[in-house]
Amino acid sequence: MRVPLSWLREYVDLAADATPEDVLAAMVSVGFEEEDVHRFEISGPVVVGQVVSLEAEAQSNGKTINWCQVDVGEAHGGVRGIVCGAHNFVAGDKVVVTLPGAVLPGPFPIAARKTYGHVSDGMIASARELGLGDEHNGILVLADLGIDAPVGTDAIALLGLDDVAVEINVTPDRGYAFSLRGVAREYSHATGASFRDPADRDFAELQPGTGHTAIIDDRAPVRGRPGATEFVTRVVRDVDPSRPTPPWMIARLSLAGMRSLGILIDITNYVMLELGQPLHGYDLDTLSGGITVRRATSGEKITTLDGQDRALHVEDLLITDESGPIGIAGVMGGGTTEMNDATRNVLIEAATFDPITIARSARRHKLPSEASKRFERGVDPLIPFVAARRAADLMVELAGGTLTDEGGALFSEVFVGEIELPAGFVQRLIGVDYTDAEITGALETIGAEVTTGEDHWVVIPPTWRPDLTDKWTLAEEVARIHGLDRIPSVLPTPPSGRGLTAHQQGRRRVSNALAAAGFVETSSFPFTSDVQNDLHGSASGEKLPSIRLANALDGQAPFLRRSLIPGLLQIAHRNISRGFTDLAIFETGVVFLPEPGVVYGTDDVPPLGARPSDDKLAELNASIPPQHRHIAALLTGNVSARQPGRPAEPAGLAEALDAIGVIAAAAGVEIDVEQSQRAALHPGRTGVLRVGESTVGYVGELHPDVAADADLPGRATVLELDLDGVLSLAGESVVAASLSGFPAATQDVSLTVAADLPAAELRAALVEGAGPLLESLRLVDDYRGEGVPAGSKSLTFALRFRADDRTLTAAEATEAKLAGVAVAAERFGAALRD
Repeated sequence: MRVPLSWLREYVDLAADATPEDVLAAMVSVGFEEEDVHRFEISGPVVVGQVVSLEAEAQSNGKTINWCQVDVGEAHGGVRGIVCGAHNFVAGDKVVVTLPGAVLPGPFPIAARKTYGHVSDGMIASARELGLGDEHNGILVLADLGIDAPVGTDAIALLGLDDVAVEINVTPDRGYAFSLRGVAREYSHATGASFRDPADRDFAELQPGTGHTAIIDDRAPVRGRPGATEFVTRVVRDVDPSRPTPPWMIARLSLAGMRSLGILIDITNYVMLELGQPLHGYDLDTLSGGITVRRATSGEKITTLDGQDRALHVEDLLITDESGPIGIAGVMGGGTTEMNDATRNVLIEAATFDPITIARSARRHKLPSEASKRFERGVDPLIPFVAARRAADLMVELAGGTLTDEGGALFSEVFVGEIELPAGFVQRLIGVDYTDAEITGALETIGAEVTTGEDHWVVIPPTWRPDLTDKWTLAEEVARIHGLDRIPSVLPTPPSGRGLTAHQQGRRRVSNALAAAGFVETSSFPFTSDVQNDLHGSASGEKLPSIRLANALDGQAPFLRRSLIPGLLQIAHRNISRGFTDLAIFETGVVFLPEPGVVYGTDDVPPLGARPSDDKLAELNASIPPQHRHIAALLTGNVSARQPGRPAEPAGLAEALDAIGVIAAAAGVEIDVEQSQRAALHPGRTGVLRVGESTVGYVGELHPDVAADADLPGRATVLELDLDGVLSLAGESVVAASLSGFPAATQDVSLTVAADLPAAELRAALVEGAGPLLESLRLVDDYRGEGVPAGSKSLTFALRFRADDRTLTAAEATEAKLAGVAVAAERFGAALRD
């Protein structure tokens, strides 16, 4: 919310020397966040001048310019010669003159310069050049604004261009602060300055009359709440829409972030900013019959003020007449009844609409207007009468209209429930020893009615504070009014025996270990397409059930992911497109694995304002698909860059297997790799990951077609594991292996086996036969060529033996190795290679 200080001064006593920073500091003290300070980027000398004479001079380029003599006052050099290309003024008119040394918004510095054969000693300014609007068809003639100031008068102050606005961030629960009325009240709370409520008017003068009472026909209220509870109309006749908007109003609207759109619309916007009540003005002569507020029907359409044809939803609340829809309630009016230059009679509407209805319509049609922003946060239900009369008064004063007895009012009784605030509750919750007088004083300051009971207070919040609903929110108000700095900073003492669960600790260990190994952790949206789910969510690429979102952020990715790989592919593509080609990235996250034949989700969504019953919660929980936490990684590019005398080393399966080893060590399990097939991976370069007999994931090189579809150059290797499953198999405690103080004995063995035998199976046989002395076994070579029979291959393993109680002899190590070879020979026909 942008707040011009000159406007704020009308409703609260603001010190004459108060700076914008002082005002922001006061607003911060009562819980708002400061955003910015806004000024007109203009500096003088900018003065009132009077055109003494002008001579039209035709130019060779086809233009005609005016060589003007303009009196700017003796203090500014008297009469000056100025070249002007506009033609909407005559001798004797008073205009705004920017003299050399002035700076206009842009910035656009003014200097004396030679042009069209003359030295133009300044510039006669238009409204747009001064920052007062978009009008640039001619220069600004002060008489058109109803201004007759002495020559030489400072035009910056005259036009309100010396004003300044502060901007604060208004949280969704404090919609009342989207008005000068609300901000002035809060400034009063912060400083104790006297507050004057612009809505404090005699209710008798606010009665709108008769003849234009609306009908509310809401047959499908959202959550049982009617779409409109108040609808006030007033009629002003014989307005003159050609009258100029006063400069002070344009300046205030501009500082508040709104454009001037003509006197009638400017008035409705001005009152909305002043009181927080959105208004809408209709050209009364274009209305057909009476006004009815109702829900849209299927297939109905409307052309809104922005010229767009919009298909309506049956939940949209409409303002209609006999011709059909003339506005989407609380969001935007229709084009058929808008106020324009031909309008002579105006029907002013001020209503109270259901916040949920307005919020949904604004989002559905992508129309976040200033009106909807206020309605969806809650508008004071007692303010429509005041706002309608205030707008009518301004149309009479500034647009020459006549206030009539025509109008109408449809309203319901405003009921604000009582809240019981127990004595001592605020002190216990906030941790500050407030006195009873401080508590009741703070609540009365914000406008609440407080009645003292035996051991409690009965509090009725003000109508403009729909966020005050219980004793907790009242306690927060007491703390806010008396200063949040009074709340002590005390760290809570955690109860003993608490902390991270075993699974949480395991997830952190695995993530930290991968990061320490050189991988970069990333995060992606859990949304993807059904094609990606089928490709990466199953080994065969078969069609699998996926959860489709009802309101997806991206229409091309409306499904919840079954795998983390699609997200990693997008991240890799984004980085490669920006020049980062050597990637080792990983992600831990939840995947959604609905079971075939099970229906998930529910159409019966409970209201947000009330806690669902236990049965309803159980039903909602049952409608959630199984969610497993996975970990996935992707490698592409090079592990090490090319260096003098050393070629680049590309990342591949070896690095992916090393990463699996890191995950296994951090999780406290042993993960075995067996050759496998997978639709998204390269045939022959794919492995399934197992812990014992349980399958926990896969690893492999992306199929070239899949990599090409993801716009990944070269090869890319991926792995994905069910992290929850891995940690469950590890158990709750991970015991570190003991370290032996005795040296290791190392030996190698080369075995010739059939070419189609997986190395993992041969390795398992060697481990089984070598016995407990074997500490580690690693494949170091796979040879297929001269010296090896056709259809065979030679696999070389490096073995390391160690005992806990002695130094092994070479004979003991050899015996253990040969025992492993014997098992491999018996099981697979393996033979020692010469």
